[in-house]
Amino acid sequence: MPKDKERHARVLVVDDEESIRHFLTLSLQREGFEVKVAGHAEEALSLLPDFAADIVLCDIRMPGEMDGLGLLRHLCQQRFPGRMVMMSAYGSRDAALEAVRQGAYDYIEKPIQRDELLLLLEKLLERERLQKENRAMREVLRRGREDGGIVASSSVMQRVLDVARKVSSFPTTVLLQGESGTGKEVLARAIHQWSPRNNGPWTVINCGSIPEALLESELFGYGKGAFTGALHDRLGLFEAAHGGTLFLDEIGEMPLALQVKLLRALQEGAIRRLGETSTRAIDVRVIAATNRDLSQEVEAGRFRQDLFYRLHVVNLTLPPLRDRLEDLPLLLDHFLAFFNARFGTHIEGVSPDTLKGLMHYHWPGNVRELRNVIERSMVLAEGDWLGLETLPPEILAGPVHEEALQEGYSLKKAMRRLEENFIQRALEKTEGNKTAAAKLLEISPRALLYKIKDYGLE
Repeated sequence: MPKDKERHARVLVVDDEESIRHFLTLSLQREGFEVKVAGHAEEALSLLPDFAADIVLCDIRMPGEMDGLGLLRHLCQQRFPGRMVMMSAYGSRDAALEAVRQGAYDYIEKPIQRDELLLLLEKLLERERLQKENRAMREVLRRGREDGGIVASSSVMQRVLDVARKVSSFPTTVLLQGESGTGKEVLARAIHQWSPRNNGPWTVINCGSIPEALLESELFGYGKGAFTGALHDRLGLFEAAHGGTLFLDEIGEMPLALQVKLLRALQEGAIRRLGETSTRAIDVRVIAATNRDLSQEVEAGRFRQDLFYRLHVVNLTLPPLRDRLEDLPLLLDHFLAFFNARFGTHIEGVSPDTLKGLMHYHWPGNVRELRNVIERSMVLAEGDWLGLETLPPEILAGPVHEEALQEGYSLKKAMRRLEENFIQRALEKTEGNKTAAAKLLEISPRALLYKIKDYGLE
């Protein structure tokens, strides 16, 4: 085991033979373990309260009232947080198997081979590390479900969530800003769920997807006879959201003429239906979102300054995914679990090379793009892990583009480097099988052989 891998792992060696205790102490300390020894089970129990062992390496057969199996049973009953590895003499394999059935991690036969022992301990510690990471990820994902589906552990997102939680208790208007795909609607819904209005309606409208002529009636409703075809009264979304939350997505797309009426509704807490003269009181919490810089829109005369200040009571800016890449592994687990449940698949994770490719990509479409990439990769996957071959070309080409730009802006050189990179990946994927690689690359085997020779990949 490399000395820098688990330097602080603690091992308690329990064996009645001093020579074995001495041998194991020297072998383990040389690899960076912290070691204590005990000659019998009772001594081991007296050491454990002060020596928080990660591993107890214990002989099965020992003199005294309590042998190795007895110590194992006692520690299991006490919910010992570490792991036990049993040492068995030749001919006592049945006892060793019984120990594993009773809760031991594994066993090793005497005479103990140093390399075999270190490999076993390395596997044990690696398994514990992975389980610890999985527990941590599950906790983050659990908190994500409680946080309205928001999966994040990065400090920049935690700051946003802290403010969002604080403001959720008040009917204050909130403005969410950020690039497309950063999760503005997800955060808006979370604010609604955390608020006292969570039993009220959650109503959404995209201000940029509805023609101007229809947007006013969608928001404020209309009375019977307000225009040709208005055969009956109709509620607008403000009235439909009474007692709840109205989410105005892409507020920067709202026409100037309608911005005046929206401002009046926010200031007065009342709306007027099209074709009517009387106002109707409303109790609605408004959350607005935009991927534009509204202050620049105000300067350009495309957005009313008074409405901007009315919406800007609390402003939250969601960071792009490229600025919170530490959240990417958690988001991967989240989307893998989501699509496994939807598709009935059992994809376990992504390969290290695939994760590296995802971490090096700039994610212009942010979390929405990541979600789509994972869905695509799971559809294309042939095994239990997502490999590089499941990623779209723009992600695979990312590192290649960066290298090519360092050499200038030659398109010809960049394309050669990209082609060489794809051929290398295909050969690695097929373990050097040129026919299979050619099939992956969708070129003829003869063309592949020519390119391999041209790029010096033989």
